[in-house]
Amino acid sequence: MIVGIEKGTPPVGVAEAKAWLRLGAGQDDAVVAGLIRAAVELCEAFTGQMLIARRVTEEFPAAPGWVSLARRPVVAIETVAGMTGETLVALTGDDWQHAVDRDGAARLSIDAPGDAARIRVTYRAGLADEANAVPEAIRQGLVRMIQHLHEARDAPGQAPPAIVAALWQPWRRLSLGAAR
Repeated sequence: MIVGIEKGTPPVGVAEAKAWLRLGAGQDDAVVAGLIRAAVELCEAFTGQMLIARRVTEEFPAAPGWVSLARRPVVAIETVAGMTGETLVALTGDDWQHAVDRDGAARLSIDAPGDAARIRVTYRAGLADEANAVPEAIRQGLVRMIQHLHEARDAPGQAPPAIVAALWQPWRRLSLGAAR
């Protein structure tokens, strides 16, 4: 279960989105920022990948076997700790092991949880380190989704343009279910 995801810089800024929407300075900044957040969430859900690397904290029961981490692509595992009540005890590299697939999906196995009932892992996941490193096709899909969401305010129920899915499709990663 994810207990926290660090907020990050969106791959498309307010100024860029407003330029695409042909909005003037100071016009609807808060609305556009909300549309950007919604478009990023939709893109991440569609592709199955976080766009910009951010810290994710996840907890799961201490049990034998492999556990799949919820977000991808995983770029680094930062900490693994056992939880006894609210007390955290860092586990050493000898107490756990991990595997990261080519597509960034990661699994963790706790070999020696000690007295821990739960495990808390903190890791970084994302396609790019910063906004300009996000693939341009994804960014183009984002501005088109932002435009669709902006225009759909007055006409709800319209489907997003097919070009959005076409732009995001090469980065889509599907899963047949989490091995928990």
